[in-house]
Amino acid sequence: MGTLYLCPTPIGNLSDITERTLAVLREVDAIACEDTRTSGILLSHYDIHKPLISYHKFNEQERSEELIRRLKGDTQRGDENIALITDAGMPAISDPGQILVKKCHEAGVSVSALPGPCAFVTALALSGLDSRRFTFEGFLPTDKKEREEVLQALESARGTTIFYEAPHRLKDTLKTLSRACGRRPAAAVRELSKRFEEVRLGTV
Repeated sequence: MGTLYLCPTPIGNLSDITERTLAVLREVDAIACEDTRTSGILLSHYDIHKPLISYHKFNEQERSEELIRRLKGDTQRGDENIALITDAGMPAISDPGQILVKKCHEAGVSVSALPGPCAFVTALALSGLDSRRFTFEGFLPTDKKEREEVLQALESARGTTIFYEAPHRLKDTLKTLSRACGRRPAAAVRELSKRFEEVRLGTV
């Protein structure tokens, strides 16, 4: 059977990709990616030309089955090695991939994860907040009840809690967090590894 390679991609600066990731992307039979246009820019920059397979949150279930068939050699192509990349960072971490990895393990398909860029780890290191103990929450749930449960847990949380948020929702989210945890120290980090990288320190 083939192997699924989880390949982290730069979170901003294209130079942050590793030599090993580039080697794998050049050697695999196909690349599954979150957005073929975004990934096309990265791959073109490094002169990598492989068949691209669209794999995003809206087709994860059905496309995972297709990819597993290809990895197992259940198609006319025979078994294939496939890389999974997302628009930025590590696949399966607040990005598509977890479903495919789980199904690969269940099907006995080999999975290999390459180390590389990850936005929340970079942001934590840059913030200067406590990094000995931290919780990564990703994006706050959109479901109101589930969101309230997460916020209630913050009241007694120890260590640093890390969230992702879209720029247009940041002010509302900060207001919500302020009601939940008062004057807790906080950092807002944006444009990681890019020209206008910025850290704002203070309280929630």
